[in-house]
Amino acid sequence: MRHNRGRVEPDKRERRREVLRVRNALTDDDVRTHAEALARHALALPELAGAGTVAAYVSVGSEPGTLALLDALRARGTRVLLPALLPDNDLAWGVYDGAGSLVPVRHGGRMTLLEPAGERLGPDTVTEADAVLLPGLSVDARGMRLGRGGGSYDRVLARLDRAGVHPALVVLLYDGEVVERVPAEPHDRPVHAVVTPLGVRRFGPGPQAPGDAP
Repeated sequence: MRHNRGRVEPDKRERRREVLRVRNALTDDDVRTHAEALARHALALPELAGAGTVAAYVSVGSEPGTLALLDALRARGTRVLLPALLPDNDLAWGVYDGAGSLVPVRHGGRMTLLEPAGERLGPDTVTEADAVLLPGLSVDARGMRLGRGGGSYDRVLARLDRAGVHPALVVLLYDGEVVERVPAEPHDRPVHAVVTPLGVRRFGPGPQAPGDAP
């Protein structure tokens, strides 16, 4: 790992461009098929099966699809929290009440996001989650996550730390996005598991669960 921040940031930008280039080449059918496999593997995770509240997000474009998973969690009776982007890039939250409860919100010149239409809950609401699904572009062999660079989920993770809570941290990715090493900085925090269309990979001590990818 490089410790020079001036070098780390260009490395992160290069990796982000590479992942987004591959994702943008996926067809709608590719995304849909992968989303079904992701949901199947994620729903088998004990961390999600036993969760009363899951903080998640709505995928956009060619991101690994989350809607099938959100609907399945809600059907189980799980309380699903979804983010709403605030002007300072922090996240408020709302309860997912089905696909019809989502509204498109355009944030300045950036992409349009689907956000919950109901009551806005404060940023600290995420500390109630038993598991948090984090968006990402890559995860490496240490469990370090490469995000999009907006910093919103760095704030989420810092808020969890300050509250002294330790929900399961899970990332949904495509298979080729689990790599040997991503550029990381001292404040970056490893995740507990990554789910891909091929299965689950866990990080840290402890045996793998049945069905986990090697």
